[in-house]
Amino acid sequence: MNKEITASLSQLDKVVNYLNETLPAHAIVFLRGDLAAGKTTLTQAIAKAKGVEGEVTSPTFSLQQCYAVKDGTGLYHYDLYRLEYDAFMQMGLFEEFEKEGWHMVEWGSDALKAFLEGVGYNVVTIDIEPNENSRTYRIHI
Repeated sequence: MNKEITASLSQLDKVVNYLNETLPAHAIVFLRGDLAAGKTTLTQAIAKAKGVEGEVTSPTFSLQQCYAVKDGTGLYHYDLYRLEYDAFMQMGLFEEFEKEGWHMVEWGSDALKAFLEGVGYNVVTIDIEPNENSRTYRIHI
């Protein structure tokens, strides 16, 4: 299933609401887009909607940020920009995907996505394309 939503920053709730209505409680979401496309901004909006308190930042240097969600699950945010698939696997980070909640993955490789789908994970891809005053979100479920 594919869905395309164009939204400004003030309309980001349209994307978040669609994801909340469509995605299961446990999902891996690959966020794709150029630098400054809005990957972390979307994750921040999702975190806010899920009741995460405090600042949500990009895990650029820590690779992963974990947030408690009001429903008892978690929101996990990964930035794999400088991490190759083999290094990711050797570090055992793929085991983190077992944790209940949504896993937001920035800069995830095609190899990682193929591996996760191959072992049965529910993987969603959101391609983000900036426009002049909005962004287009192409959601592939």
